[in-house]
Amino acid sequence: MSVRKVAIVTGSNKGIGFSTVQGLCEKFDGDVYLTARDIDRGQAAIAALNKLGFNPLFHQLDITDQISIDKFRDHLKSKHGGIDVLVNNAAIAFKVDSTEPFNVQAKETIRVNYFSTLKVCEALFPLLRQNGRVVNVSSSAGHLLRIPSEELKTKFNSKSLNIASLNQLMEKFVKDAEAGKHVEEGWGTSAYVVSKVGLTALSFIQQRLFNSESPNRNIAVNAVHPGYVDTDMTSHKGPLTVEEGARAPLFLALESDLKGTYVWFDKSVKAWDKPLPPGEL
Repeated sequence: MSVRKVAIVTGSNKGIGFSTVQGLCEKFDGDVYLTARDIDRGQAAIAALNKLGFNPLFHQLDITDQISIDKFRDHLKSKHGGIDVLVNNAAIAFKVDSTEPFNVQAKETIRVNYFSTLKVCEALFPLLRQNGRVVNVSSSAGHLLRIPSEELKTKFNSKSLNIASLNQLMEKFVKDAEAGKHVEEGWGTSAYVVSKVGLTALSFIQQRLFNSESPNRNIAVNAVHPGYVDTDMTSHKGPLTVEEGARAPLFLALESDLKGTYVWFDKSVKAWDKPLPPGEL
């Protein structure tokens, strides 16, 4: 069994995830896993990094498939015994001109960006070693003020919110979308926003749980907005490069002592529930 440190980036065959893997290969003293749901694309990404002189490991991982998650967990446990860094980067976003009905977009976006990420955490958190670092890649869309309803904002921001209650909020959004009541109920018109608000809230809950249940493990969980980056997800409209988008995730994975915070692409900590300067939200 390997005793080297281990870092994992989900959804990392391209974009910010790919650049995060590259940055970890440059700076992390241990094994780095590039993961992708499609084996061919994942191996092509590995080959591209090999040409640059880097040697990440590859493992297939579809975060929406429990069997795939469990296989990866079992592999990590048997080969390495534990992990040290987990960057939850895998996510989807429907385009503005998508023709799918909103209820379909809502169900799929919440399923992937929130519930599937949660499943990965549930599987891999027991493997986190002392001083482990978890980076949940959120977004400026994950800022609490993107939710119109004051009642919903209060629920999301409650220090007593637990994972079960947060799951119920996510499920309620999907049901409200199916009923065509999402605007009336105060969710707004973006499924991506709700998914990332949920992920940011989840990050805070996860940190509270580690603080109370396993304080001696010194685990850090943070949410990060990587910036508006030139990727497939943004239809290449973002002004930042993928390397710039990876800076804050790498900072949280390798350098920071922050815990339970919401960090911006410039590495600054933002108050999740307070207004941001004009143009930042």
